[in-house]
Amino acid sequence: MTLLRTHIGSTLRSARVAQGRTLRDVAKSARVSLGYLSEVERGQKEASSELLNSICSALDLTLGTVLFEVSRQIKNTEVPILVSLTVVDEAAA
Repeated sequence: MTLLRTHIGSTLRSARVAQGRTLRDVAKSARVSLGYLSEVERGQKEASSELLNSICSALDLTLGTVLFEVSRQIKNTEVPILVSLTVVDEAAA
């Protein structure tokens, strides 16, 4: 099982790299330390909603866009769980 913070971090990192921006640049724009942003991107720290919103704004992304991408990633990595169903004969019950 992959943690939510891992997916959020990889989504933020992908966006930053796609924009050709450095950690330092985004950290400065988001008003967060470079080390903390690095830990968030690596999935080592779970950002608060306020901090996550600040990072998204620094990347010119909406929080909804990031969360949508994260949910897509999770859906693609989840392993389906097969549930065994027992059919009950209502007439016999």
